[in-house]
Amino acid sequence: MTGGEVAGILVAVFWAVLVTLLAVVLVRLAQTLKATTKLVADVTEQAVPLLADASATVRAAQNQLDRVDAIATDVQEVTSNASALSTTVASTFGGPLVKVAAFGYGVRRAMSRKAPAEPARADREAPAPAPAPAPAARGRRTVIVGRTVPAARRSRKQKG
Repeated sequence: MTGGEVAGILVAVFWAVLVTLLAVVLVRLAQTLKATTKLVADVTEQAVPLLADASATVRAAQNQLDRVDAIATDVQEVTSNASALSTTVASTFGGPLVKVAAFGYGVRRAMSRKAPAEPARADREAPAPAPAPAPAARGRRTVIVGRTVPAARRSRKQKG
C-alpha cells in the first residue's frame, strides 16, 4: 500500500465516522422537534379554553363595574336629594324651632324669678324679701326672644 492509498482509507474512515455522528445528531434533533411539536399542540389545546375563560371573566368583571358605576350614580343622586331635603327642612323648621326654644327658655327663666309668695300667717314671721338678681357681668349679652340686648340697656331696664 502506498501512502496515497493509506491517506485515502483514513479520509474515508473519517468521513464515515463524521456521517455517522451527523446521522445520530439528526435523529436526536428529529426526536426533539417531535417532542416540541407535541408540547406546542398540548399547550395550544389547554391555552384556548383558558383564554376563553379569561375572556368570560373579563366580560363578567366589566358587567360588575357597570353595575357599580350605576350604583355609585344612584348613591350620588340620593346624596344630593338628601342634602336638598335637609336644607329645606332646616330652612323651614329651623327658624321657628329656634324661636320656640328661646320662648321656652324665657318662660323658664321668668318662672324661676317670680316664685309665688306664701300667704303670711300670724304664727309665722313675715317672709324675707327675695334677694335681688346678681348684676350681669360687663360685656355679657342677654337673649330675649330672639333679640340680643347689650348689658348697659339691660341694667337700665332692671333698675326702672
